[in-house]
Amino acid sequence: MTVPPKPAPPVTKFADSDSLARALSGELAANLKGAIAARGLASLVVSGGKSPVKLFELLRAESLDWSRVCVALVDERWVDPSDPDSNEKLVRDVLLKEAAAAARFIGLKNAAPTPDLGAVSAWETFARVPRPFDAIVLGMGDDGHTASLFPRSPNLAGALNPAAVAGCVGMRSPVAPHPRLSLNLSALLDSRRIVVLITGAQKWNTYCAASAEGPAEEMPIRCVLRQRHTPVEVVWAP
Repeated sequence: MTVPPKPAPPVTKFADSDSLARALSGELAANLKGAIAARGLASLVVSGGKSPVKLFELLRAESLDWSRVCVALVDERWVDPSDPDSNEKLVRDVLLKEAAAAARFIGLKNAAPTPDLGAVSAWETFARVPRPFDAIVLGMGDDGHTASLFPRSPNLAGALNPAAVAGCVGMRSPVAPHPRLSLNLSALLDSRRIVVLITGAQKWNTYCAASAEGPAEEMPIRCVLRQRHTPVEVVWAP
């Protein structure tokens, strides 16, 4: 599948990762406050990894009614939530503290032995997250993956099918040690705002490559960058 041409999304470059985190934290807090004022509830769906840690630290200190915010994950490693590799553990340890501890968290990991077997149940639980999501914060790997939509994963074609019903899908990276569960493209795009957060020279080079035309299966982030359904923006710092 070759993603059709589309103007590149807006990119905001920051001097450093602290400046990026401060600016994005304020913007997301404003998004959530606006959603609460308009609809009574707000939803924030986030990625794990190292890139959003500073953002989480600042966001948890933002002044808003966290009891009306639902926080969820775009993907998860199929490990116990207490495992150091768990995205849920990262979010609980870094974001859901202090005032933000009042937020409602929806995890993806369940008791199924594999993510493929747990996908339906995980998405049924995810139905408690208000949609369209008010904001999604995505990352991007050096290989052009986002969420856990990895190049060369056996389930990738189905996960990237824009006509598929929104849901969760079991995914496997050719190199990462743990099987994963990920929202599919249709679920990711069911959002009012998508932010792709990247840092470092290598990620910038990957983004530039992904911005060019080419097969989505080769760099799945292309499906997010080139789609016309949901506003998407890129934020980057060295």
